[in-house]
Amino acid sequence: MNGELDQLALGTGLIGGLALFLFGMDILTRALKQVTGDYLKILLARMTRNRFLGLFAGATVTAIIQSSSITTVLLVGFISAGLMTTSQSVAMILGANIGSTVTAQILAFKVSAIGLPLLALGFFVSFLAPQKTTREYGRMILGLGMLFFGMAIMSDAMKPLRSFQPFLDFMLSLENPLLAALVGAAFTAVIQSSAATTGILIVMVSQGLIGLETAIALALGANIGTCVTAQLAAWGKPREAYRAALVHTLFNVIGVAIWIGFVDQLAELSRLISPSYPDLEAAARIRTEAPRQLANVHTFFNVINAFMFIGFTTQITRVVEWIAPDKPDRIAPEFAPRHLNRQFLTVPAIAVDAVRLEILHLGELVQAMLAAAIPTVVSGSPVQIDKLHVMDRPVDLLHREIVDYLRQISLSSLSAEQSGQLMALAKISNDLEHIGDLISTSLVVSAQKRVEENVLISPATAAVIAGLHKEVLEALVGTINALRDQDRTTAEQVRAMKAGFSALVEKIAIHEADRLRADEPKRLQTYTREIELTETLDDIFKIIRRIARTELTMFEKQDLPTTEAASDSEAMD
Repeated sequence: MNGELDQLALGTGLIGGLALFLFGMDILTRALKQVTGDYLKILLARMTRNRFLGLFAGATVTAIIQSSSITTVLLVGFISAGLMTTSQSVAMILGANIGSTVTAQILAFKVSAIGLPLLALGFFVSFLAPQKTTREYGRMILGLGMLFFGMAIMSDAMKPLRSFQPFLDFMLSLENPLLAALVGAAFTAVIQSSAATTGILIVMVSQGLIGLETAIALALGANIGTCVTAQLAAWGKPREAYRAALVHTLFNVIGVAIWIGFVDQLAELSRLISPSYPDLEAAARIRTEAPRQLANVHTFFNVINAFMFIGFTTQITRVVEWIAPDKPDRIAPEFAPRHLNRQFLTVPAIAVDAVRLEILHLGELVQAMLAAAIPTVVSGSPVQIDKLHVMDRPVDLLHREIVDYLRQISLSSLSAEQSGQLMALAKISNDLEHIGDLISTSLVVSAQKRVEENVLISPATAAVIAGLHKEVLEALVGTINALRDQDRTTAEQVRAMKAGFSALVEKIAIHEADRLRADEPKRLQTYTREIELTETLDDIFKIIRRIARTELTMFEKQDLPTTEAASDSEAMD
């Protein structure tokens, strides 16, 4: 009966401690993403200039989010969204393994004793702090506390294993480095966290349950097991995204293959480069020295691997392109989102930026629609009019995708700045879709009436309207460019077009009044059609200036370079 109770206590202690560890890691990671999301956006979304900066960026991001597999998943998302290529991601993937060793270095300290104090402190800060950012820092402390306390629970649960012969026999079988690496890979693939595997190994070596050599082989295997998450993320994604996951897998597998035959040498090296305490008795010395030795050797082989491969990023790209050659491209429909990857939702700052990029795609569709509008409405055939009408369908469908993605982002915990950006992007998306609706309804209906009434717009009037159309199109292009470059000056230039545009509208009104007095057939019907075009273009121009005003507000909140703010009188229209 006692044996059963011991097994139950062992099982619940190990599983419960691991669950607490993983839950703490999840809380810590989520809080870190909230606090550092904008920095992640700079490092990842903006990419880096050379391979060494890419290596540093990959290591930094992974140190922040505590998972090389999550970094690779994010990179797979960027490649799927067309924001970077496989070759650009290779250096960052190499750096990710370096960043993942930070967790082991932290866990190698005697952190078990501070687990509960940190947990309590983090709880009270996260629940009582008035500022959202402070609460996120509290959640970071809470996550660390749960992580450390989980290790303490696992450590206490494992103590009886020191005299449990079947377990000791199994550990002896793992003295074969290859078998140990396979076990480490399988375990990490199941729990999808190399940090958790490393934490358990640190507990086990500190308890004397396994030797340093066996722990090193298991840690090497964990580097392979962590690739499973990235492989799953790349499933069904574009070929380039699959290649990024393949780079991660190849790098880790080849790195392990290089070192698996030198486990004993790695153990000796770790003893040389780690602090030693010869005055302690044997058991106490192992508990003190072994965790740091394992953490140091874990960092060592990941750093050395990265620097061995960093000079061969081009060759690595060619190898994965050979293993995973291009497939015949499937032509994606116009409304298919290019940037709205679900993986970005874990980092709201990156997800918000993805929406901005997708709105640029929406803007391109609306720009093409507006460019075709006036030539079609003035002199187009019924077939061309129908074609203009159906051009609004991709706009509507893409707008729907953007709104749904915005909804999903809004379910996350957002900062005040991110919430403001989300609202601004929603307004811009809605306004662009509204422009598409005006073209597909007002202008198309006007064109259909022109055909039905057999109205012919004179070349002189067509030229005047074309000039107005050119101004509207130029304003739309300006707002799209302002959003792309996040350039306040360009948005202000669009706002400043009001005076010139109003003068042009007035000039057209005078022209139309003169034309109304002309003795020509169907003069009244022609006048009606021409006025409809002018009024609709005027409405579209007002919407475009509203988009520019929204952009100015958004850029101001982002603390982008500013010149002169829009005047209160302009803000009214």
